Amino acid sequence: MKKINKVVLAFSGGLDTSVILKWLQDTYQCEVVTFTADIGQGEEVEPARVKAKQLGVNEIYIEDLCEEFVRDFVFPMFRANTIYEGEYLLGTSIARPLIAKRQIEIAQETKADAVSHGATGKGNDQVRFELGYYALQPNIHVIAPWREWDLTSREKLLQYAERHGIPVEMKKKVGSPYSMDANLLHISYEGRILEDPAIEPEESMWRWSVSPESAPDQPEYLDITFKRGDAVALNGSSLSPAGILEKLNQLGGKHGIGRLDLVENRYVGMKSRGCYETPGGTILLRAHRAIESITLDREVAHLKDDLMPRYAALIYNGYWWSPERKILQAMIDATQEKVNGWVRLKLYKGNVIVVGRDSATDSLFDSHIATFEDDAGAYNQADAAGFIKLNALRLRIAAAFEETRHNK
Repeated sequence: MKKINKVVLAFSGGLDTSVILKWLQDTYQCEVVTFTADIGQGEEVEPARVKAKQLGVNEIYIEDLCEEFVRDFVFPMFRANTIYEGEYLLGTSIARPLIAKRQIEIAQETKADAVSHGATGKGNDQVRFELGYYALQPNIHVIAPWREWDLTSREKLLQYAERHGIPVEMKKKVGSPYSMDANLLHISYEGRILEDPAIEPEESMWRWSVSPESAPDQPEYLDITFKRGDAVALNGSSLSPAGILEKLNQLGGKHGIGRLDLVENRYVGMKSRGCYETPGGTILLRAHRAIESITLDREVAHLKDDLMPRYAALIYNGYWWSPERKILQAMIDATQEKVNGWVRLKLYKGNVIVVGRDSATDSLFDSHIATFEDDAGAYNQADAAGFIKLNALRLRIAAAFEETRHNK
């Protein structure tokens, strides 16, 4: 075992990382620096400071990264209309590169020689964290307790906490809690009955949204203003990136928007069932595609759609800091220069319905050309005949060849 003097631990103060903190101290006989990121998980982060102090930590970092998270990670991802496997809005995936970045910065500030995380050896997060660590500091030593220790279940963690006097709020509850991860973009749920993909989730599990059946009987209208592909205002009121997502989460949750029950393909090779609430992100994605529909050139829009699954896989698999993701991002950002305007949405019982969109400066929609009425010569319909015949040429050649062969 390599001698470790100081390690920076990504610390939430929950069961897993509280046990990890004590385990690192005992196993490596090292100093532990804790880092707790507030990225909008909706819970107080200060209790993590108390917990760390109780466990003998002297250097404690607790930081509000909400604005950086949305501005530099969520919004760039949404410029690409990113979804993984057709449904998942990547709420957990996009948070990991930010946490990894700040962890490495703290390791450099405190002269730590290692970093540690609480991701299991079965999941994607271990890959996301560690690819980030190595991309930002190639020689950093990484400690992944779940790949080293014999505490292979939640119950064993609870027993360890009991033996070592580690205060864990849920330790006296019967059974293990859902494994949950939350930030300003989403909240995820795994474990317990969700491990059987045939069983419907309990209604009591959901925390951010009402069920569509319980949502208001009257729709609510919402205007979102975009500038260079990013949302900048709601109903005419300018808000910060984090402020916009927070407000969209409230509206989406109120109307039962953004629930997802998904069996996904993890990077490590297994299929996993998870449930997600992404109310604000669901609204934002629909609105962004709507404003792009009138401001993007057809081939640019189609090229973005072609590349999006690759871009999504890079984020899901942990390659945010890779050169290929950065190159794709540069291309995506270049497409957003004229994605300006507003979108009107109707929120109703789990649905996000686009009812209007306009751009005073960059709309490519020309009603004089698109009209079914007299266009005063703006479009010569007779031109379509030659266009069709040229595009049909290869089909006509193939059909004639088949006809000749059939008649022989």
